[in-house]
Amino acid sequence: MNKLLNQTPVLDVRNVSKRFGGVAAVSNVSLHVMPGEIVSLIGPNGAGKTTTFNLISGVLPPTEGGIHFKGEDTAAWRSSDFARHGIGRTFQNLALFRHGTVVENLLVGRHVHFRYSVLESLAFWGRPRREEIAAREKIEQVIEFLEIEELRDKPVSQLAYGQQKRVELGRALACEPELLLLDEIVAGMNREEKEDIARFTLDIRDEFGIAVLMIEHDMQVVMDLSDRVYVLDFGVLIAQGSPAEVAADTAVLRAYLGDEAAHA
Repeated sequence: MNKLLNQTPVLDVRNVSKRFGGVAAVSNVSLHVMPGEIVSLIGPNGAGKTTTFNLISGVLPPTEGGIHFKGEDTAAWRSSDFARHGIGRTFQNLALFRHGTVVENLLVGRHVHFRYSVLESLAFWGRPRREEIAAREKIEQVIEFLEIEELRDKPVSQLAYGQQKRVELGRALACEPELLLLDEIVAGMNREEKEDIARFTLDIRDEFGIAVLMIEHDMQVVMDLSDRVYVLDFGVLIAQGSPAEVAADTAVLRAYLGDEAAHA
């Protein structure tokens, strides 16, 4: 980890808060993700984890504080700019086009890289053709990486849940992110499917150099994959550190298990 000390964070969240009327969903949260890191954001249900992801990915604007991606303030970005700049995301509830094929869903992730105009697309020559070929080549790489070659032409609605999760992950990878936000990517999976996603997550970091920030309730996955962990409770950051440090923190035990368990 020492080699990361002199690098600029891929993601730097500074004293961010989000209020909905009089309700504070997130309060004064700061966190960062360095290049080559896998970082987890954990906490009990309702802790503010998904709200934090929505702030980072541009779904919601912060009420206070700032978010910087590769040193650039994201405050002036439109919601569509986040993926274009290199922030990819999966969603807790699958956001796939169920009647589209696997390939068609993956191509949706490439739309941020298309630069041709409507008029240019009518001729489908020059830039439109080059960009379409590049998109297809990238999709083939993603399909091979996720080992879903036999599923490529199937409608998503016909896939098992774990397979749909791979397609969701593939769509996020298709936009060629430098930061990947994984929102409960292993939820609802069996043990074998979880092991596959864990392997893919490590390979995403090691082979592609993509930093990962994940929300996860499966503590075994968190402990096995994370370089660092942040813990939210009622929208407030209550702990941070290595997986071992966080697992032994009494404030974390209290948030998950109650006062008696924390002092047992």
